[in-house]
Amino acid sequence: MSLRETYVPAVSPPTRPQLTKDGRRVLEVLAGSSRQGCTEAFLLAHGFTVELLVNVVRDGFATVQSERVRAGGQPIEVTRVHITDSGRRALRGKRTQ
Repeated sequence: MSLRETYVPAVSPPTRPQLTKDGRRVLEVLAGSSRQGCTEAFLLAHGFTVELLVNVVRDGFATVQSERVRAGGQPIEVTRVHITDSGRRALRGKRTQ
């Protein structure tokens, strides 16, 4: 056994994230939205979970942007979700879990 085999862990090639059926559904909604994306509240109201949104963002299929807006004269923070180019490519692919 060599020093390299003993102390340097083997590195496996990175795996491509798999898109679930629910992940595909949320990306389809995002792809059909305006350039402003969809608010987190809109996506939650349509039955998507926070965990699912976190997963599509973590996998690089979407991004999140927070902004302050005024509603009823009060400042509120709104979180918008946008599809990425990687998310659009994933939609064109056929593989889902």
